[in-house]
Amino acid sequence: MRIANVRGRASLVVETAQGGGFAVDIERATDGAYGSDPMGVFARWDELRTSVRSFAADTATSFTNRDLGAPSPRPAQVFGIGLNYREHARETGAQIPDTPLTFTKFPSSINAPFGDVPITVATADWEAELVVVIGSGGRDIPESLAWDRVAGVCVGQDISDRMLQRATQPPQFSLGKSRRGYAPFGPWVIDTASLPNRDALHLRCFVDDEEVQSSSTSDMIFTVPRIVAYLSTIVELLPGDAIFTGTPSGVGTARTPQRYLAPDNVLTTTIDGVGTIVNRCTER
Repeated sequence: MRIANVRGRASLVVETAQGGGFAVDIERATDGAYGSDPMGVFARWDELRTSVRSFAADTATSFTNRDLGAPSPRPAQVFGIGLNYREHARETGAQIPDTPLTFTKFPSSINAPFGDVPITVATADWEAELVVVIGSGGRDIPESLAWDRVAGVCVGQDISDRMLQRATQPPQFSLGKSRRGYAPFGPWVIDTASLPNRDALHLRCFVDDEEVQSSSTSDMIFTVPRIVAYLSTIVELLPGDAIFTGTPSGVGTARTPQRYLAPDNVLTTTIDGVGTIVNRCTER
């Protein structure tokens, strides 16, 4: 099950094609039993999983990549987890953390999966990430039940202004992660029940035609269930909340010489079995 935000409406993607695909409008397919707002599907994810079996694929209409918005366009909370891959921690010279290093990406940074990213600073870095979107959520979620409280996963980029991230001592991450367009994710939320190994997903990142990151989520220090359980001991996880779960090694700031994004770069991020997002860097 792949649920997308197509032209601002909750939609079931039934077929993909180069540059777009075909989707069923959920409100129309259910005669209004579900609303059109993409945010409305997450609290009813388990119910929707059953309902989509009755959707008529012949009612699907075409869409292009540019028709897709962030699948959870207005999350109440957006979390980021830093230093969550062993090889990434090593490349930065940091110690392996014993607790998830958590920050926020402010919701005004949310971008479409094929949206342009304004690069207005000299230290904007890429970070390919698996993004988790919360379903029913809650508080004090046991690790053993965490996947059940998740709606699904997406492909994301935690784009980071490294200079702003380190502008204070001690460093604070949230502002440097939250410039306009710095949180593209999508292209849809895919139900993890359809993934053969949701704990070992291969993710890659390309800047133009060069592969700069390639790893597996099996290298995570804190797994998705561990992150969900940990966060829920402190805050209530709400339907549609997004969690950027960390990036693997290969970021620009850890290279010698350091390398950053510039206008006209094309950032392609892909996770096997989940999807691909493409973001062009622009001057403004």
